[in-house]
Amino acid sequence: MKTRQQVCHHSQGSCIRGAFTLVRHEGLRGLYRGFGTSLMGTIPARALYMTALEVTKSSVGSAAVGLGFTEGKASAAANAVGGLTAAMAAQLVWTPVDVVSQRLMVQGSSGLRCCNYVNGFDAFKKIVRADGVKGLYRGFGISILTYAPSNAVWWASYSVAQRMVWGGVGCYVCKKDGENGNAIKPDSKTVMAVQGVSAAIAGSVSALITMPLDTIKTRLQVLDGEDSNGKRGGPSIGQTVRNLVREGGWTACYRGLGPRCASMSMSATTMITTYEFLKRLSAKNHDGFYSKS
Repeated sequence: MKTRQQVCHHSQGSCIRGAFTLVRHEGLRGLYRGFGTSLMGTIPARALYMTALEVTKSSVGSAAVGLGFTEGKASAAANAVGGLTAAMAAQLVWTPVDVVSQRLMVQGSSGLRCCNYVNGFDAFKKIVRADGVKGLYRGFGISILTYAPSNAVWWASYSVAQRMVWGGVGCYVCKKDGENGNAIKPDSKTVMAVQGVSAAIAGSVSALITMPLDTIKTRLQVLDGEDSNGKRGGPSIGQTVRNLVREGGWTACYRGLGPRCASMSMSATTMITTYEFLKRLSAKNHDGFYSKS
């Protein structure tokens, strides 16, 4: 839904109405176009992302503490720089995946001239045949400019949101257990709930701030244009921005904001709770191994 709203040359109204229209004409499978391609790219992209994230966070966090930063500031800085580096590494995989999957997503949209693809492999072959390998990396630069700050904002917001939510949970637990003077030690369900809420907040903040860049990126990757010689190719960034402003003013840069906020919040909540759970499980198994040794 986000992709279709971003590339449409006119406002389609609410996202909910657009979703019902899509399902009525194409069925539920219309909402899952490009799913297979996205799924295939998830494992290598996430592997690159998490590796770069952990290495960078550890290095930057230690350096920040050594420079005299407080623990909270060092954590926020490490999260931001880690997210920035991880996003840049993951784009080596995500950009081709985005180009292929998004072209599959917009097939059948009214008013769009686009090639017909049977599936992800067919789209891959046709894109390479028409534009070469560089066709798969269309919009790579703007993707870095979109996802790098998006991830930096996300991890920094996540760190701040987590502290704020824990502050609220801590006050509640203190009031509840204050008479007994018990030490506060939240259970695993509370920990996961706080992490999930913090991730959802961070996802919405990140989506709002980087939405114009994402709209430009999507149009660069999906729409075709012509250069000064009349040859087929992707539109320039300047041309894309001018077209957006002409179609709907600067607010056109925020088409698809609702679906993107929902998507990023749900994705982030699922990712971070699974990620943190596996980290705790790994640490527990690691401690158990050495205690037995």
